[in-house]
Amino acid sequence: MQRNTLSMVHDFLRHTVRPGALCIDATAGKGRDTALLCRLAGPEGTVLAFDIQPAAVEQSRALLEQEGLSARVILDSHAHMERYAVPGTVDCVVFNLGRLPGGDPAVFTQADTTLAAIDAGLRLLRPGGAMAIALYYGGANGYGERDAVLAHLKTLDDRAFSVLCCDWTNRRGDPPMPIFLWKEA
Repeated sequence: MQRNTLSMVHDFLRHTVRPGALCIDATAGKGRDTALLCRLAGPEGTVLAFDIQPAAVEQSRALLEQEGLSARVILDSHAHMERYAVPGTVDCVVFNLGRLPGGDPAVFTQADTTLAAIDAGLRLLRPGGAMAIALYYGGANGYGERDAVLAHLKTLDDRAFSVLCCDWTNRRGDPPMPIFLWKEA
């Protein structure tokens, strides 16, 4: 099996999220990350999932029901996640930036709301909490969001956050980038 960004993010989550965790899936999409977070956080944990597309919210809810899992799936922008959680209480935040596979190709994440959501997520993280970003770029959504996210992450205080941005050096095209952040204790 060839490694890819999604498998790396999921491995990271498996090593990071513990039972009882409060987790946020900032881009619910088809619900796969939401379901994984639910399994990792367990019945004593809490998972919030956000998407701006009604179809994504429906798909996520259907997958969770099919798998017997529970999360609060919210039709709202990830930029508004602070309306639903208290700063300093979240264990993990996950983003899949880009567009919903099989969804409307004209709808994809945008730099302005993504940067606001990343900053909100960083404020919500507890000390020792983590964030994982699968940064899809190219195609219809171009490179603007990628460039804005990478530039923004470079400005984070290295005493408060550790940021690891990975690049697939030998992959053709525009392979998505896995990015991992930790909020220092």
